[in-house]
Amino acid sequence: MGVSVVHLAPTHPLNSDTQDSWLVTAYRGGRPAVTPVWFMRQAGRSLPEYRALRVGTRMLDACLDPELASEITLQPVRRHGVDAAIFFSDIVVPLKLAGVPVDIEPGVGPVFATPVDSPGAVEALVAQHPAEALGEALAPITEAVARTVAGLRLLHGGRDPLIGFAGAPFTLAAYLVAGRPSKDQLAARAMMHRHPAAWAALLGWCAELSGRFLRAQVLAGASAVQLFDSWAGSLPAATYAAQVAPTSRATFDAVRDLVDEQGRRVPLVHFAVGAGELYGELNLDVDCVGVDWRTPLDEAARRIGGPAVQGNLDPALLGAPWPVLRDAIDEVLRRGQSAPGHVFNLGHGVPPDTDPEVLTRIVDHVHSR
Repeated sequence: MGVSVVHLAPTHPLNSDTQDSWLVTAYRGGRPAVTPVWFMRQAGRSLPEYRALRVGTRMLDACLDPELASEITLQPVRRHGVDAAIFFSDIVVPLKLAGVPVDIEPGVGPVFATPVDSPGAVEALVAQHPAEALGEALAPITEAVARTVAGLRLLHGGRDPLIGFAGAPFTLAAYLVAGRPSKDQLAARAMMHRHPAAWAALLGWCAELSGRFLRAQVLAGASAVQLFDSWAGSLPAATYAAQVAPTSRATFDAVRDLVDEQGRRVPLVHFAVGAGELYGELNLDVDCVGVDWRTPLDEAARRIGGPAVQGNLDPALLGAPWPVLRDAIDEVLRRGQSAPGHVFNLGHGVPPDTDPEVLTRIVDHVHSR
């Protein structure tokens, strides 16, 4: 018996606009005429137009305002000429939509009213905020995605794909267990060994939330999805493989059945920070693996084996003199030739003090190679 699939609507960008875009081609292991480029956190604090738009609006409120989220997503496409938009959101948005009390404190990050650090706390969380109840709460997300896709069609005829975005289960769980950001994720690492059944239940719940979040974005018009794992690098490879990878795979499973008119699935991208020792475990049947700045791109591609790669310019180089930066860009492009496909990006997000003109210059240079 064949695997059941869900065909995306004929009007979906993967059927009408983006199927042959540089980005989708590279994600699917091809070599387009030009190496595609976009930047993690391109929609955000480095842009003066973003800062002006955000005055008086808290982060999570901005994420849940469809008009505002769409405009913020489109800003870097207009300014830099990047080859994709990344949906403006935050990894804790699905938790917020599920009714979990959370806020983002400036200079701190996500802060939860009560840490979920015991079996009883996990049981209460899952019972009070069932993932299947997320449905109608996703309306602001689907509206923002639809607005963004319409905006991309007006900008460049729809050629630029929108990338959907979600946080990986381990990163969500690490925030929940500690109640706030942590340098070493010790509380989460301890809980997975001290209370393995509760830990598994928490990760499974997080995976279902993130999966539903991704699926909603794709059905509304996203042409690819990226699962972002901020804290996976805190784990040994064996622990990651046994305790975490299955739920990240389950998150991707929520969108694996979505295919275009030719039967090709939505491209899946997996990115984990500080994960050089995990590269052998990060290909969870995905199309592309993001690489941070710590590992040379060709070496990472060798460890990963198979998929396209994305990355991996060191964000620290964005303030370097142009000749230094230019040579570093060329080195990344050279090393990226070792993989079936390569999408140029930073090895992490755009720092808030970055000169926007530098990003535009990088895009122009990559496109010229």
